[in-house]
Amino acid sequence: MADPDLLFQRCITLASEAVQTGPSVWPYVGFLALVCFFLALDLGVFHREAHEVGFKEAAAWSVVWVATALLFGVFVYYGYEKHWMGLGLNTPMYNTDADGPALVRGTVEGMDALEQYLTGYLIEKSLSMDNVFVIALIFGFFAIPGKYQHRVLFWGIMGALILRGIMIFLGAELVQRYSWILILFGLFLILTAAKMALIKSNDDPGKNIVVRLARRFLPTVEFFDGQKFFTRRTQPPTYTTDPATGRQVQNPPSPGSLSARWAMTPLFLALIMVEFTDLVFAVDSIPAIFAITPDPFIVFTSNIFAILGLRALYFCLAALIVKFKYLKPALILILAFVGVKLLLLSLPPYLDTIGGWMGLSWEAAKPVKIDTLVSLGVVLGTLILAVVLSVVVKDRSESAPEAAPR
Repeated sequence: MADPDLLFQRCITLASEAVQTGPSVWPYVGFLALVCFFLALDLGVFHREAHEVGFKEAAAWSVVWVATALLFGVFVYYGYEKHWMGLGLNTPMYNTDADGPALVRGTVEGMDALEQYLTGYLIEKSLSMDNVFVIALIFGFFAIPGKYQHRVLFWGIMGALILRGIMIFLGAELVQRYSWILILFGLFLILTAAKMALIKSNDDPGKNIVVRLARRFLPTVEFFDGQKFFTRRTQPPTYTTDPATGRQVQNPPSPGSLSARWAMTPLFLALIMVEFTDLVFAVDSIPAIFAITPDPFIVFTSNIFAILGLRALYFCLAALIVKFKYLKPALILILAFVGVKLLLLSLPPYLDTIGGWMGLSWEAAKPVKIDTLVSLGVVLGTLILAVVLSVVVKDRSESAPEAAPR
């Protein structure tokens, strides 16, 4: 039988080695538990009954989500500074030594981690603003009532958390195994910025291939059944007013009007489009944050906090977003900046190899690493400038005086 003292010492040794080799799974478990708590509180307490979210309520929730993200930044600082649960130990980081690999593992201190987290959060938050335009188009096309929009966004973000988590950890694994993929990330971001600047996207969600396939091969109805995603009704529901509460109550379906199979309501079609749209935007935004850090914990937490605040951001900006006409050019500049930043970091070590493929004699150069604090200033300054210009600069049609009547 094994000696209990030796077994205890062996457990202590294994635990010490686990802490020294990098972060454990517990930071991710704790973070996901925090996210689940907030989501349950949001849907189960504050939005149990469907109602239209007003500007004041959305603004209050925006403050709550931003404050929560900033408070989590305090945890990031102390967690990496004190190396709680192995945070900051044996962590993936970009190498600026031309003689070494693009990625190395080392120790990340608290202030470096905090700068990376805040820059990543700000980039993801700014890029998610472009998502607001598309969500507004989706809700307008499907004529989603205001009181049901929160439910669509809630479950849309639940799906986005899962999809983005998978994409982030796959991306982190690819970056650590094949560092040359960072070059593809940088090129992709620059091409995306060019596409946004030069090519007008299709503004009709009804022409989207996902919606067209769903309507063609799956049963759908054209009416809403309350806030349900699926219904067996074949006729639109009717409502009566409850004299005691003054609220409208849905009447039971008339006899023989229920179908044997379930059908998708416009609410579920809108949810599909929101999920698909977020997946498309994630393809752009996730490579952008990898330009800041390859640390999966920083990438995951900053990305998720930015997405969690997207619902409140939508209700705040949906009516005001058209006034910030310079916001989209600002997002294009941010994408181009992080793309160039990623190329400056990842491309130089491969110049000699690329030159050999092209029959040219290029020498490998030292990577150019733009400081995270500089990146934070560029992103924040670009957004502030876009908002100020949108307020100050008026269109000619707005500023031109009306012609005097003859």
